[in-house]
Amino acid sequence: MPDTTSPTGEYLLEVKNLKKYFPIQKGFMRRTVGNVKAVDDVSFFIREGETLGLVGESGCGKTTTGRLILRAYQPTGGSIIFKDRNLGAINIPELDKRHMLTLRRNIQIIFQDPYSSLNPRMTLLEIVGEPFILHKIASGKEIKDRVAELLKKVGLRPEYMTRYPHAFSGGQRQRIGIARALALGPQLVVCDEPVSALDVSIQAQILNLLRDLQSELHLTYLFVAHDMSVVEHISDRVAVMYVGKLVEMAETEQLFGSPLHPYTEALMSAVPKPDPRYHDTNILLEGEVADPANPPSGCYFHPRCRYATPLCKQETPSLREVRPDHFVSCHRAEELTLAGVTATTVTFKGKHST
Repeated sequence: MPDTTSPTGEYLLEVKNLKKYFPIQKGFMRRTVGNVKAVDDVSFFIREGETLGLVGESGCGKTTTGRLILRAYQPTGGSIIFKDRNLGAINIPELDKRHMLTLRRNIQIIFQDPYSSLNPRMTLLEIVGEPFILHKIASGKEIKDRVAELLKKVGLRPEYMTRYPHAFSGGQRQRIGIARALALGPQLVVCDEPVSALDVSIQAQILNLLRDLQSELHLTYLFVAHDMSVVEHISDRVAVMYVGKLVEMAETEQLFGSPLHPYTEALMSAVPKPDPRYHDTNILLEGEVADPANPPSGCYFHPRCRYATPLCKQETPSLREVRPDHFVSCHRAEELTLAGVTATTVTFKGKHST
């Protein structure tokens, strides 16, 4: 990756050469015979107060990347530099348990499934108030007051705090999950596909709520998703992953309007366009997604790429800055002219996104 060191400390999070390999074990002795390269040498950054959308096909490693930042998984290699308000600039994989407890207050997660992520035996007061107890921040009536305030922020009535999760719809449950994530006043929130399990009519409400909360509470989001129209709606910048590698990263308008990687172009061709005057051709990728346990040589995307050359099969491209703040991992990025979509042709749940 090119040098992304921030001399002014503008980056809240810097991920450098991040790797996560899951061992493949066989036999009675559970001998390791290989590795699944779920995240393979990924580097990116997130500026304070912005939303970085992380997109790609299922199994590309985007959720694993989010969990590595939370240190739900221990990385195989690389660094995750986070500018913590209490600890300063720290490398998350190197923290001990005591410092991790401090870090937990400043990095939180909103889970994908609002049904399985809430304990059915706990009331809203217990679910949203639990972080205050675990971190010894509040007790008694103060917890009730704080929970009531959080419920108001996410659009729920405070008197609901005595109810159990089964009494709420999917959209309301996700609001509860958001309230729990915001309880400790985090700096960074990892949103792991927070709207993919919701009805179409509810998704826009949750996305708009997240944007309002970001503005009000000065939050920074890593927004993991696979729906490009959702990503276009909420993200300031977008990073695209393919088989454990980051292939492109740029500002949202730049990425959608003028992609530099053939895989990004293919993703753009699948974005719904409601304007009947807009004629597009879907790019059908041939072949299968590369196996992360046995990836191809060179560029992982070359077996499915219509622009591939012999060099693509032999040499792995590095992530480099081709335009200002536009990074791409493709040997032919400078010579290809790829098709994107503009904001006026992107559909977000049946409406133009402009």
